[in-house]
Amino acid sequence: MGRPTDVANDSLTVRDNRTGKTYTIPISDNAVSATGFKAISAPRKAGEREENETQKGLRVSDKGFLNTAVIQSEITYIDGDAGILRYRGYPIEQLATQSSFLETAYLLIYGVLPTKDQFTLFESEILHHGVVHAESEEFFRSFRYDAHPMAILTSAFAYLGSYYSEANPSLQGQSLFTKGDKASLANMDKQIFRLIGKATTFAAMAYRVRQGRDFVTPPTGLSYTASFLYQLDHLGQVDYAPSPVLAKALDVLFLLHADHELNASCTTVLQTASSLVDPYSAIAAGCASLYGPLHGGANEAVIRMLISIGSPANVPAFIEAVKRREKVLSGFGHRVYKTTDPRSYIIRKTADEVFKITGKDELLETAMALHDAAMNDEFFQKRKLYPNVDFWSGLIYRAMGFPLDFFPVLFVVPRVVGWLAHWRQMMLQQGGVKIWRPRQVYVGPSKRDYVSIDDRTDDKDAKKTPSAVPHSGISKRTRLASFKGKSKL
Repeated sequence: MGRPTDVANDSLTVRDNRTGKTYTIPISDNAVSATGFKAISAPRKAGEREENETQKGLRVSDKGFLNTAVIQSEITYIDGDAGILRYRGYPIEQLATQSSFLETAYLLIYGVLPTKDQFTLFESEILHHGVVHAESEEFFRSFRYDAHPMAILTSAFAYLGSYYSEANPSLQGQSLFTKGDKASLANMDKQIFRLIGKATTFAAMAYRVRQGRDFVTPPTGLSYTASFLYQLDHLGQVDYAPSPVLAKALDVLFLLHADHELNASCTTVLQTASSLVDPYSAIAAGCASLYGPLHGGANEAVIRMLISIGSPANVPAFIEAVKRREKVLSGFGHRVYKTTDPRSYIIRKTADEVFKITGKDELLETAMALHDAAMNDEFFQKRKLYPNVDFWSGLIYRAMGFPLDFFPVLFVVPRVVGWLAHWRQMMLQQGGVKIWRPRQVYVGPSKRDYVSIDDRTDDKDAKKTPSAVPHSGISKRTRLASFKGKSKL
């Protein structure tokens, strides 16, 4: 690689016009190795910055990972142009109508649909591991009553890892999860059971702590989503049973959200896991990534948008404001999908089932008017802005009575499965785990000499000056007080 060679069929021929040399880089699975470009080097030109490292070979610049493959995966396939989503080769449409969330979780993690015995073991272990240590109550109660549930959940996953030293490669050795032998696989499975089982319990605890309610021990004899609803809502009623329609709807929603290839949060999990940290810390990192409004907050943004529109009569004006870039259209378009999100068809049917028992959400008519207007407008058609899964899921969650800031939590719970599937795959990949260490293109100052503080000048650039914070209360009074060691500022 890197030497001038004859052109092969499955290869890329690159001519470096700086040197006149030709290089052949192999193509495998329609991908080229980024390190193959390191061989394409050239002498540094007169006046060129040494920080460009031209003599060390080309770097591949890809802001936001728009076209960079960082791992070989067997889990999820997406064709954004054709609107295709498959888990382990199975179309999402088939799984959503014929499978269940936990069965699909098994598929994502282990690569095959389970037999009856395999599924019975998997389901029973997950439900069994839903119970948390009694000390967890103190941890959850330590948060303010108005703490965002995602902040609580992110902290809880990291906190959970402190209980299981056998799951920590820092304590047990770097090869704890990478050996692939029977003991290592069993240890890995146990952490998977714990994380999936406790995800609903933690989510329910984060929900109830803000309401000042006692926590509920996961019940026996209920499905994964029915148990979740029970933990959210049970207030001591005898023979309490959550609505089967809502439990089923939540199961479908969880299945649709279980994985979506290398999205921001999954990539964060793998980036973190590449250091061989324990899985609880990796999942906590993914949870923090999903917390962001560009990721997990999308369905919440849809509801806030619909509320701001107010009624179907205001949709035309809103559409025009979007075209003028004065408003943001949430729930349409996708980083990957350039046609209709395949999950949106399924979730639309699920919405109908939920609305039958909850009544139609008052925002539904506005949503439908916005949907029709955008779908029939050339402006949005040209830009391939079609409805995505977030457009409908927010309406369902709202109809089910969940507060807006709990929507991302309902995203995290099922996505834990996808994160774990990718984590497990990384730990068991051929060649072992290499820590992810991206390159950068350095464009900062070249070498310069230190200047003493008395000789420096202020360039008046606001970005290079810390902002002064207005102080009140005790801070303001303390600044006016006198005491030994007080700063001159």
